[in-house]
Amino acid sequence: MTEFSDALRILSSGLKAQGQRIRHVAENISNADTPGYRRKTVAFQAMVDEGRRSGEVEAGPVRLDRADLRRIHDPNHPMAGPDGFYDGSNVNLILEIADAQEAQRSYEANLKMFEQTRRMSSSLYDILKR
Repeated sequence: MTEFSDALRILSSGLKAQGQRIRHVAENISNADTPGYRRKTVAFQAMVDEGRRSGEVEAGPVRLDRADLRRIHDPNHPMAGPDGFYDGSNVNLILEIADAQEAQRSYEANLKMFEQTRRMSSSLYDILKR
């Protein structure tokens, strides 16, 4: 039965990590028009237990995308300089939508595997009860 609990723990870590990724993508999309906003990215890293990889993953530290901010010309904007330009965000909505779809599909795949593993362990438990 420990294999099932190990599998559930690993899948749960994947769900948490993808959930964090989806939250950052949503935050990036909601701030796409915020002046000076830098896109947030998160990478996954393997978790280590007693010096060896456990199979689990976790979201690493949040990093700000260092790409140049878009220069926007709007002399009427309150943040515009004397030249009429201000710094927009560096969020690319097409990239964010692609990241959101990838994260959603990964989350759904983890969830299906979680449900399948739970069903298998429940069936095994029922067989052992007989």
